[in-house]
Amino acid sequence: MIQFIVKRLWYGLWVLFGVVTVIFFLFTVLPGDPARMMLGQRADISSVEAIQQELGLNRPVAVQYLNYLNDLSPLSVHKTNDQNSLFYLDDTKYSAVVLVAGGGIGMVLKYPYLRRSYQSNRTVASILAVALPNTMLLASVSIVFALFMGVLLGVITAWKNNIVVTRLTLVFSVFGMSLPSFFAAILFAWLFAFVLADVTGLNMTGSLYEVDDFGRGEYLALKNIILPAITLGIRPLAVVTELTRSSLRQVMALDFIRTARAKGLSVSRVITKHALKNALNPVVTAVSGWFASLLAGAVFVEFVFDWKGIGVVIVEALEYYDFPVIMGAVMTISVLLVLLNIVVDIIYGYLDPRVRVQ
Repeated sequence: MIQFIVKRLWYGLWVLFGVVTVIFFLFTVLPGDPARMMLGQRADISSVEAIQQELGLNRPVAVQYLNYLNDLSPLSVHKTNDQNSLFYLDDTKYSAVVLVAGGGIGMVLKYPYLRRSYQSNRTVASILAVALPNTMLLASVSIVFALFMGVLLGVITAWKNNIVVTRLTLVFSVFGMSLPSFFAAILFAWLFAFVLADVTGLNMTGSLYEVDDFGRGEYLALKNIILPAITLGIRPLAVVTELTRSSLRQVMALDFIRTARAKGLSVSRVITKHALKNALNPVVTAVSGWFASLLAGAVFVEFVFDWKGIGVVIVEALEYYDFPVIMGAVMTISVLLVLLNIVVDIIYGYLDPRVRVQ
């Protein structure tokens, strides 16, 4: 099992290396001068050149790429005595511990440095540290809702095996799969927070924390997560329901299930103790992929519901061509997805020992 985990980690590192390379060269070739974005279009040439020197934008692309990799790597090499070097160990940028030093060069252990925002001059890490927990909470609630309800509906339809229930489930699955996130967000916001607002008591927009103008100050508004979570979760809910139903029916036709039934076990016990574990393999795989889709779909859903997550940060950064924020957000999501896939592979290997052999 340890060899299996190490192998998945190694593959994950190569995936992240590819993502970093694509992100860097993609945003390097895009038009726009970061120095003028920071100083304004009326900035004088000397100020622009000074900013380009500070950011290393006047260096060859290959040198900028190596510097970007060095900034992102937790274990990196820096110059310790040359403040004009692009690789200088600047205490204002890096929170680092020097492991080995000599000859003006040191190997350090540090947090990945995601640069600074062109617009606010705040570190990208501090911006994402505020927004990312909200997105992770929204995506987690959505996937838990989809997984719980999807498995429950899938088990019910497979157990009852009723033609009416099966057809209703199929209609629901097709409807859920064909409903885009941005349209579902607008539809749900209009229906449940405008038309039926007196019944539901929900708001069309709002984040996890809100500020009361009547003296309460900042307070926790958990009801604001209901509509965004359902909007994000309705598509994976349809997939999980259909996968659970079809997979459970296949497992129920196997010999060991018939043996369990012949021993006198009830249908509910056979499903929960024997069949469901073997039927969840495709569901676990689908959930990992759909979690990635939830993070991507959260960009539209958060914007519609004004949920202060990473989606709103990305939209605002795209509007102002704030490349470091966009690159940092994409890198953060990529790392989370790689780690998630590794965890899912481990769970999948536990559920099906044949995977570990492969």
